[in-house]
Amino acid sequence: MAANALGSPVRAFLRLAHFGCFTLVIATLQRVVMALGLPIKKVLPMVFHKQCCRIMGIKIERRGRQSRERPTLYVANHVSYLDIPVLGALIRGAFVAKSEVRGWPGFGFLATLQDTVFVARLASRTARHRDELASRLADEESLILFPEGTSGDGNRVLPFKSALLSAAETRPDGKPLTVQPVSIAYTKLDDLPLGRGLRPLFAWYGDMDLAPHLWQLAGLGRLTVVVRFHPPVTLAQFGSRKALANHCQAEVARGVAAALTGRRPKPAPADRVEAVGDHRGESPELEFGRKATA
Repeated sequence: MAANALGSPVRAFLRLAHFGCFTLVIATLQRVVMALGLPIKKVLPMVFHKQCCRIMGIKIERRGRQSRERPTLYVANHVSYLDIPVLGALIRGAFVAKSEVRGWPGFGFLATLQDTVFVARLASRTARHRDELASRLADEESLILFPEGTSGDGNRVLPFKSALLSAAETRPDGKPLTVQPVSIAYTKLDDLPLGRGLRPLFAWYGDMDLAPHLWQLAGLGRLTVVVRFHPPVTLAQFGSRKALANHCQAEVARGVAAALTGRRPKPAPADRVEAVGDHRGESPELEFGRKATA
């Protein structure tokens, strides 16, 4: 079936209009809350992301055990701008984004309201950004990071850049920081398996233009996203950022492959270190979007 035959212009208009009105209300409220320094500023982003998933017809299946440790550094693969509301609906924390995102129309404004940590790729600013990340973590604020450094096509996981895991060296309260790999996979459209050829309908990567991609995506049916929380670890268990990055990438890649094929993740290598920290019990499925706009 041709991609342009899958979407409904009417559905796209209704969803985006609903999203725009809701965003205007929440953004206004969040600006007031942030100006007053009220604690609810940490809660409103999760409310916003959950409602965005409902509006866009996204059903989230949560698997694995989410870390209870605060702070936790969550490291995930990056497929689409949809990753933000999907992970934001499940995790109470701040995203770490490249500084260019601040200037993106719409997205930069929303990222700022969520208190996103913007980091530059310039080596001269590395120390300053590390200090900002350390400050957030010292305040027991969890962070969400995409170590690939870019978005992929949703069919495979790119190598994790160890330099982006510098925050893992932080030791809040003198203890090793908990790092939890998270895999995200876009698996079904209207409860039918989403094949390799159709996954770019949701994945946003390369030189794709945002506006036409978002319009087509908004007109599609109900999307199923599988999010798996893998066993948490610490940098101290690996001895180097590179080893930690390789471990997390391997875990995430296994989770993505399992979700796309509908199988259970393959067992980890026998020499894998034991997981650390308290984490939540198995939660096989958490659904958002039952009342999505038609």
